[in-house]
Amino acid sequence: MADPKGFLSAPRETPARRPVELRLRDWREVYEPLPAARTERQAGRCMDCGIPFCHSGCPLGNLIPEWNDLTWRHDWQAAADRLHATNNFPEFTGRLCPAPCEAACVLGINSDPVTIKQVEVEIIDRAFASGWVKPVPPAALSGRSVAVVGSGPAGLAAAQQLGRAGHAVTVFERDDAPGGLLRYGIPEFKMEKRHLDRRLDQMRAEGTRFRCGVEAGTDIGAGALRAGFDAVVLAGGARVPRDLPVPGRSLAGIHQAMDYLPLANRWLADSPVSARGRDVVIIGGGDTGADCLGTAHRQGARSVTQLEILSRPPASRPEHQPWPTYPMIYRTSSAHEEGGERAYAVITLEFLGDAGGQVRALRIADAAGFAPVPGTERELACDLVLLAMGFTGAERAGLLSDLGVEFDARGNVARDGCYQTSVPGVFAAGDMGRGQSLIVWAIAEGRSAAAAVHRYLAGDSPDGGLPSPIPPTARPLALPRRARQQRGRGTNVSP
Repeated sequence: MADPKGFLSAPRETPARRPVELRLRDWREVYEPLPAARTERQAGRCMDCGIPFCHSGCPLGNLIPEWNDLTWRHDWQAAADRLHATNNFPEFTGRLCPAPCEAACVLGINSDPVTIKQVEVEIIDRAFASGWVKPVPPAALSGRSVAVVGSGPAGLAAAQQLGRAGHAVTVFERDDAPGGLLRYGIPEFKMEKRHLDRRLDQMRAEGTRFRCGVEAGTDIGAGALRAGFDAVVLAGGARVPRDLPVPGRSLAGIHQAMDYLPLANRWLADSPVSARGRDVVIIGGGDTGADCLGTAHRQGARSVTQLEILSRPPASRPEHQPWPTYPMIYRTSSAHEEGGERAYAVITLEFLGDAGGQVRALRIADAAGFAPVPGTERELACDLVLLAMGFTGAERAGLLSDLGVEFDARGNVARDGCYQTSVPGVFAAGDMGRGQSLIVWAIAEGRSAAAAVHRYLAGDSPDGGLPSPIPPTARPLALPRRARQQRGRGTNVSP
């Protein structure tokens, strides 16, 4: 256990956000680093529970009590080793994950949970700054080759695991640089791209090959992929956006969020689709909508209104979502703190345009469920509309149809219990097979799919396990029983 009285003596403390008036002038990350002493104190609040429910809250099975204890004891390098034991990219999850582990923290039953996410990001940032994160090239090459299609978190996790196992891995990315939505979907103020680039440098040094600007299914055909590689991992995400087919949808000035955000990530305030001086309406109240909100603020929007068709969530955990489940409660992100209006239980009935075919307003109404309330119709003026209503599945045209993979009822690529699709030797991981989900699920599925691919290439040999992602130079640790048990989980790989 860390500090036996830490959860009693130390209140929960989160890092400060930079002042709104300052951060709206740039695209840097919102949060300030938490000093080491204060991070160690926060780690000391961990109770090292006999049954650590934070493990069940984390799809990666992160060894949270162990790296909390090591951090509290000032052994940051060992904490980084334990962090990497289950998570290839803690610098991503520590910034982007909504932290279901904290919702499952036992301390959170009647108090504020441990700041697990913040301790995680401070550990990995110190590890990079101290030079502890080094390339881990394979001990021997297998002579087998794997194509990974897509370089988001699932594809990168699968590629790194397979490369460390000795396979020749080539990642195909249709954009001009790897990272998927980590690069072009996540705004800079949530995660600066230097964190992504330094991890990609590590992967290149380990032998992973990236082919960017290459769209699988077009620039390289399905047959060439299958003929040129011993296995294929599909990790292209669930990229088909949910649309809003109401009258006026074809008007100019209406854009999908995932058309707007990549342009903003490339061009920032000079994006060809900019909110500067505009009245912006964002339809969708989730994380993607909040990303659009923060981006529109930085581009200089005149006003921003975010609409959500569902009712406003409660301020505290509802009874039908008991601990340790992740509760749907009212949350305020950094983007909401920066301004804008949020409207709940509102349905969009029609887009209204001017004589030139440009959107000028929305006709909206109060919503009861998914139906408009009679007598509540009104107009909401706007000249830029961003649709952030989620995604409906994988893109079927091109690679997936050419491969002949089957789909499930939700529009995702169907796969068996070992992540293999209906086409032998072709596997699917992350949102492409799971549907739109969290970054921790993407990394966990990438790791699990990699283990399945390795077993497939090894002919289901009993010793076909992938090597541990812990660098071989790491100092040996005496693993408690819980850590040994974690080795059997699907998202962790046996050394």
